[in-house]
Amino acid sequence: TLRKPISQSSMADWASKNLNMHTQGIFRRRISISNMLSWNGGSIKKPMLITSNRAIKKEACEMFKLVQSYMGDRQTRMDRNHVALVTVTKCWSMQGLRDELYIQLVRQTTDNTCYRSLAWGWELMAISLAFFSPSPKFQSYLEGYIYRHLDSDENIAQRIKELVDLKNKKISKSRKKRKQNTEDEGLPISTYAKYCYRKLQKVAVTGGKKGLRKPTVEEITHARNAIVTPSLFGSSLEEIMLRQQDIYPGNKLPWVQTQLSQQVLALGGEQTEGIFRIPGDIDEVNALKLQVDQWRIPSSLSDPNVPASLLKLWYRELEEPVIPQQFYKECISNYENPDAAVAVVQLLPELNRLVLCYLIHFLQIFAQPSNVGRTKMDVNNLAMVMAPNCLRCQSDDPRVIFENTRKEMSFLRMLIVHLDTSFIKGLV
Repeated sequence: TLRKPISQSSMADWASKNLNMHTQGIFRRRISISNMLSWNGGSIKKPMLITSNRAIKKEACEMFKLVQSYMGDRQTRMDRNHVALVTVTKCWSMQGLRDELYIQLVRQTTDNTCYRSLAWGWELMAISLAFFSPSPKFQSYLEGYIYRHLDSDENIAQRIKELVDLKNKKISKSRKKRKQNTEDEGLPISTYAKYCYRKLQKVAVTGGKKGLRKPTVEEITHARNAIVTPSLFGSSLEEIMLRQQDIYPGNKLPWVQTQLSQQVLALGGEQTEGIFRIPGDIDEVNALKLQVDQWRIPSSLSDPNVPASLLKLWYRELEEPVIPQQFYKECISNYENPDAAVAVVQLLPELNRLVLCYLIHFLQIFAQPSNVGRTKMDVNNLAMVMAPNCLRCQSDDPRVIFENTRKEMSFLRMLIVHLDTSFIKGLV
């Protein structure tokens, strides 16, 4: 569901308070906000945003050149993958640069008369959102900017034509240095905007890439590909099943769910102390996520906590939880009633019911007394770590969240103890 973004006047007000106003000419006249936020073919002498950090002041001007290089507006010997990697790594390592990058991309994708450059600017924004979020104070501004482009393709084409006509009147053809291009080259801008909008909502909650390993070229390529080919993580169950139709047409369950579950068991997860509670190495989890998104399970896995952590992440990041939102109230109302809890499962859409039953069947293996003795994860512990990945409380009230957390755990515990999942054996 799209939230109503901040108004145009609020965005202008934010800009007037936060932009580091530039000057030009021998009289050092201040550049207007609209010019500050319009495409610029030259370099910048200071950051776009006000900052007292010297390192950021220095890096911001260099980063603007990288943004121009990625968009094809500045010549460089580096290929675009490497330009993106350097840009993203700078911001991933230096938190204070992140808002600066996003405001530079807003500038370079505003009143840009070259469609290819414009598309590549949006592409770089999409890639960046896979690694880090803007600061909370800048998020609403960026959200408002992206929102205005969700259905803007006709307006963009018209605006480019107007700007080109205006330039043609002002500049003789012999002096025109920049290639003018109003033809579609690549995806419509609205496609990038829709992807960025969804990605911004998610990264604001998850916080982006974690771990100590710096971003890699493979991750950059993966982030770019995800614009057109949705990831197996963060998509809806329906999208995931649609994607695997060509590869595993006979499967009734998501391949990612069954494969990661089987890996946990193959590596002895049901005999591993703290399974699902102790996280796997974050860099190994990130590396496995990259492989799984390419429909591959590496043979080098040795720690069951790695696929277990990724499996929890997959459930948690589903666009809609395994138990859809419309059944949430019924779940927390029947958290002490085994028959009513089981009845809720039968009401779920078929795909959700199968996915949930597979998960419960999987957890029932770990709940067996012979395994609990080794894992120290009894049915209460299993319900505690898995309930937040299956049910999502929509309230913002801390008291409601606290109270419902207990009910969510109890509901899942009821299913692990009482739900008959014998039919799921052998199902893929």
